[in-house]
Amino acid sequence: MIRRAVGPEKLLGSVLMLGGEYECLTVCVGSISTLINTRGPPRGEGNTMTDIATRTWDGMTIPVAGTYRLDQAHKRIGFLSRHMMVSPVRGEFAEATAQILVAEDPLLSSVTATIETASITTGSADRDTHLKSADFLDVERYPTLEYRSTGINWQGNEDPIFYWARLRKHRLGGRGRSHNLPPQSDPAPGRFVLTGELTVKGITRVVDLQVNFGGARRDPYGQNIFGFSATAEINREDYGLLWNVALESGGVLVGKTVQIEIAGEGIHQP
Repeated sequence: MIRRAVGPEKLLGSVLMLGGEYECLTVCVGSISTLINTRGPPRGEGNTMTDIATRTWDGMTIPVAGTYRLDQAHKRIGFLSRHMMVSPVRGEFAEATAQILVAEDPLLSSVTATIETASITTGSADRDTHLKSADFLDVERYPTLEYRSTGINWQGNEDPIFYWARLRKHRLGGRGRSHNLPPQSDPAPGRFVLTGELTVKGITRVVDLQVNFGGARRDPYGQNIFGFSATAEINREDYGLLWNVALESGGVLVGKTVQIEIAGEGIHQP
């Protein structure tokens, strides 16, 4: 329990914290006292209160249902490929938008994203010009890449390796004994597989994104946000990106496999 008194006409607040979440907040100004319940509803129940930033689902704190947009100040739509079969080359698309619809049932949520192909950058002007040409993205004919999710699969929020380490730390592995694992002060982020369709140069293929959910909260500006990162692996030739040069020593100049690397924050839209 935390209490702070600052004078008869100022603010008196007390916050009771349980399990790392604010359960109640009492605000007193003069002789007027208001009790606000800020704890999220149990799993399976809706949440329509606009003053609540998060809720609990399967032991994890998640954002309330609603529409979220990708924060332009906190995003990276990146990729990695190999040059001459030996060294990685990273790049990213600087311009992208996304809308995330968080459903009451999180597994019914959806994502749509649009990426501006002309915003590609790899740190080399000559290489960027080539990637924008008809040999690769052909940005004049295909100005955007599109992604649309079609389903979500929940993978859990506890890595088995860390789970075993915690068992050993708390000596809970004795025979014939049953124990409850102590709660984590900082639980591992949740893991999801986001299945969807990626369209490049008019060609659509199924792509599964391995998503790590980073957490949800209210930022200092009063906005409800959540963080995430995601990875996937695609074959660029599946999308008609066929250009290459054979090397005399064997192999090709540009790798066929492209690793997708995404990180960002979603901001709730009122």
